Amino acid sequence: MGKLKDFNNFVYVGESYIHGKGVFIASDIPKDAKIMEIKGDVIDGDECERREEEEENVYIFWNGDDCYIDTANTSTIRYINHDCNFNCEVEEDENDGLILVAARDIKRGEELTIDYGYEDIYDDCGCSSCISEEELSP
Repeated sequence: MGKLKDFNNFVYVGESYIHGKGVFIASDIPKDAKIMEIKGDVIDGDECERREEEEENVYIFWNGDDCYIDTANTSTIRYINHDCNFNCEVEEDENDGLILVAARDIKRGEELTIDYGYEDIYDDCGCSSCISEEELSP
């Protein structure tokens, strides 16, 4: 996997052009570089469903089979927004954890984004590429 440098110290939260707050980077990052580990409460599928339904928690990452990572109480990754032209991907690391990796070269000051990967997001997507498509549609 790309560069070994961890860019976690360059990640910050700021106002997003996509939605509310977002995650940004204060350094240029090369494609395939590890940006940060995705940490939080490790929970099973039943607890994931309970938190989604009862707490309306939308900050949960799937980590294979019956394992999820709830990032609701984190200070950064919980603010990562969806974009259809995402610049980051979530990958499994060598310890079966999740990491955020640069999907392309990313410039300092860019908002970090991922593809949430569930169908409902595309219906109400407010990313720049979807808004541009709407403006172009008759």
